Amino acid sequence: MDIRDIEAGKSYACKFRTSTFIDDNGKPIEVNLKLGQAHPGKPGVYEGLGIIEIRDLEKELVQLWDNESQMRFTVSYNDLWDVDAVEWTDG
Repeated sequence: MDIRDIEAGKSYACKFRTSTFIDDNGKPIEVNLKLGQAHPGKPGVYEGLGIIEIRDLEKELVQLWDNESQMRFTVSYNDLWDVDAVEWTDG
C-alpha cells in the first residue's frame, strides 16, 4: 500500500528507517543532556516498525510511534515501506 493512499481516520503501521543516535546494539537512545555533557550513543541508522500518528501530505513526512523503542520519529515518505492497516485487538 502506498502512503499516499491511506484513509484518514484509520490506523496504519509501516517499516521505517531514520538517522539518530544508537547504542552498540543499534537501538535508538533518547537522553536529555546538559550543556557540555557527552552523548552516550553514536550516530547511525535505525530501522523499526511504527504506528503512523500524523501524515503531512505537503511535506511528505509522517510522525510515527515506534513500539519497540517507545519513541516518536518523523520520517520522509522515502524512508518508509510496507504500509499496512492496523487491526487492534484486546489482550
